[in-house]
Amino acid sequence: MRAARVTKYGSIAVGDVAKPRPAADEVLVHVRATSVNAVDWYGFKGRPYVGRLLMGLRKPKSSELGGDFAGVVEAVGADVADFEPGDEVFGCDGGTFAEYIVATPVVERKPTNLSFEEAAAVPVAGFTALQGLRDHGGLQPGQLVVVNGASGGVGTFAVQVAKALGAEVHAVCSTRNVEQARQLGADRVFDYTREDFTRSGASYDVFFDNAGNRSWHAMRRVLAPTGTVVLVGGPRNRRLLGPLGHIVRIKLAAKIGRRTASFFIAKPNRADLAVLRELLEAGRVKPVVEQRFELAQIAEAMRGMGEGHARWKTVVTL
Repeated sequence: MRAARVTKYGSIAVGDVAKPRPAADEVLVHVRATSVNAVDWYGFKGRPYVGRLLMGLRKPKSSELGGDFAGVVEAVGADVADFEPGDEVFGCDGGTFAEYIVATPVVERKPTNLSFEEAAAVPVAGFTALQGLRDHGGLQPGQLVVVNGASGGVGTFAVQVAKALGAEVHAVCSTRNVEQARQLGADRVFDYTREDFTRSGASYDVFFDNAGNRSWHAMRRVLAPTGTVVLVGGPRNRRLLGPLGHIVRIKLAAKIGRRTASFFIAKPNRADLAVLRELLEAGRVKPVVEQRFELAQIAEAMRGMGEGHARWKTVVTL
């Protein structure tokens, strides 16, 4: 089968590898589509450099990349009772830039109203938005939330998930994404090229920071007295620390006073995947796909992610 592998930092190629076989508790999935996330770009480039202490100093410890997938079950292990060959599924696992994968617990039936490409755009970004707002932001119905960085995969999901949780949502994005944010349900949209949302006079219960471009002083101006900043993204072009410098600065500054700052890494799990599936099938959340690539074009897709050209989700079809 064909699969994309990272041979050295900054280099990814598609070649033939052995087709996997499912263990007793696994399903073998013929992958129809996957998607590119920021975490894949970090693994591809070996960024930030401090992360190489875990990823591998000179070359990657693992050549596999990719976390999202959607496809068709081809075979199941002896202990699998809830899937059978022919089922259309989506989920999250490792090494999904491949024609076949063996998937473990984080698998669900694909929403019936989504294509394979759309379904593959959901898991990692959807988990990040859902867990960030619900679990780390403690977002409640009727509260006011701002999504700073309302484009891209995570940002578009965050706007919709916040609405689904019953919040009033303000979105911050560039001019070309303003209309899209409105269509996704944002109650108010700030074009950051024309207006500084931190001087709007608003008082946010949750500040979903997907951009990493505001100081703690600026955040405090629009945070409610007991508000929470959820730290999700940050600048990728800082080679040594990447977004970690921004995250550490905000976390330290938030130790003074009643406002809080929370940083997390999304934890894929089947229960939350089922929540996302329900929201998708109900039409309350939808993936927004902008760019489509073939597996042979995976290097181009990676470069686009690193250069920040993707406005919404980038998917790869197989």
